[in-house]
Formats: sequence, C-alpha cells, structure tokens
Amino acid sequence: MPSTQVIVVIAYHAQPGKGPAARAALAGIIANVQAKEPDCLGIKLLENTGDDTRFLLYETWTSQAAYVGPHLQTPHIKAFIEAAAGVFAGPPDISFWHELHPS
Repeated sequence: MPSTQVIVVIAYHAQPGKGPAARAALAGIIANVQAKEPDCLGIKLLENTGDDTRFLLYETWTSQAAYVGPHLQTPHIKAFIEAAAGVFAGPPDISFWHELHPS
C-alpha cells in the first residue's frame, strides 16, 4: 500500500531587518508543533546562506489531510498566523511533495 506521508515545503520571507525575529518565531512554532501534534513527523528549519530574511521549513506529515485540516486549526498555528504579519513580508509559499521510491 502506498504511503500517504507528505513533505510540506514552506518558504518564508521576513521583512527587512526582521530576520532574527522571524528565526525566533519559526523556532518557537516548530517546538510547539512537534510537542503537540503527533501527525507531524519532523520539521527542519533552513536559512538562506546569503539572505537572513529567507527561511525554508521542510516538514514531514502523516498525510496532506492532517496538515491542511487539523494542523491549520490548532490554536498555536492560528496565533502564529495572526502574529506573522508583523514579521514576515507576506504569506508563505506552501507546496506539497511526496518522495519517489525506486522500484
């Protein structure tokens, strides 16, 4: 049976001069999600090597439905989204991926 696991890639761009605040906000929400949401199988936070206002989250979830449904309705995600306007230059770019396994 094929896996329903999904990789969620989220690109954030902080407002000018707010790279450190964005990094802290992302680190905080990552810790919260990993502590409270069993459907989250892991999150990696990456920072662009030449621009400290650009970040990438590489997340593994049990399914896309778990991410777009219950995850986005949690109080901690709703609070993060509300506060994000003060730190980020706009909404993140979110894409969904699955790993290809050789036959």
